[in-house]
Amino acid sequence: MELNFDTSKTYAIALEGGGAKGAYEAGVWKALEEAGVKYHAVAGTSVGALNGAMMASRDLKTALNLWENIRFSQVFDADDEQMKKIYDREWDGLDVKGLLKDFVGYVKDGGLDIEPLRLMMMEYIDEERVRQSDVDFFFITYSLTDKKEVEIDAHELEEGKLIDMLLASAYVPVFQRKKLDGKDYVDGSVQNIVPIDSLLKRGYQDIIMIRIYGLGFEKKTQIPEDANIITIAPKEKLGGILQFDSESTKRDMTLGYYDGLRMLYGLTGEKYYIDRQWNEMQAYLALKALMERMTEEELSLREVNEKLLPRFARKLKVKEGNYYDILMSFLEQQAEMAGITPFKVRTEAELLLELMEYWNKSKN
Repeated sequence: MELNFDTSKTYAIALEGGGAKGAYEAGVWKALEEAGVKYHAVAGTSVGALNGAMMASRDLKTALNLWENIRFSQVFDADDEQMKKIYDREWDGLDVKGLLKDFVGYVKDGGLDIEPLRLMMMEYIDEERVRQSDVDFFFITYSLTDKKEVEIDAHELEEGKLIDMLLASAYVPVFQRKKLDGKDYVDGSVQNIVPIDSLLKRGYQDIIMIRIYGLGFEKKTQIPEDANIITIAPKEKLGGILQFDSESTKRDMTLGYYDGLRMLYGLTGEKYYIDRQWNEMQAYLALKALMERMTEEELSLREVNEKLLPRFARKLKVKEGNYYDILMSFLEQQAEMAGITPFKVRTEAELLLELMEYWNKSKN
């Protein structure tokens, strides 16, 4: 597997807001770190600001530990077991009366109590390390008092204010809010969910933008012609914004890691991660062999080309004549049906071999 990414450059990184989906960003960061990608600036909103603070500290180990072990009760006042049952739709044993009582209390108190989130930030984020970092760090909140977006430069922030302002960046509507210096703030995603503009206006040209598709407003930004924007985004649905359950966040983090590898190494595949070795002719021959295995007879080229391949392409919704895409679409479909994990980098031959083993076992 050969790196297909320019690691001689130093990049800026834009991190989108999206609550628990932020685990994906930590996974991408892990892939970037392993590949030796250098960065000198980070901009984030909401959970992107939380992850950005750890990126500014260059503290990947802490970020991975946070997302691997996070619980609902570390973010807001909640019963972990009951919240997990709700997300897993396990209605047996669910304390409906207790949850309704809690809901009434949340409404009365102005939202979910996020004091646990404050304590978690204090545990995982070292303000002095952020302030002294060689990484420029910017994050976004929104002032309801002034009715405007507020961009914060962590290096210029008054000492002792970082945790409070990071919380202000993450004040989603269902959270209780506390005024800071007499002003009322709300989650920066209401105005600027992925603050790439914070980097562009300061002259950063090589930018890696990590999307997680949270809820919020994507600010229109003029992209300069000389800017190089590299986007890493999930093709699959991530967990819920408030799904602070380690089982869900570990999966999102793993998906982020492999999507990072896809970008770094030019891997092919939609759901799977394929280190491409085969050309079109090799893909064609593999398709022909698979069709002969399925029909249990030797096929003529005319039958393959004029009947079976067009039928395959239509069924798989792939453009006719692109043998590699037809093959990979078929292999991925079959691998998913066989329950073969996508989270492994494979060649086409390795995936086909796993499928052959599965098919042979299924026959027996």
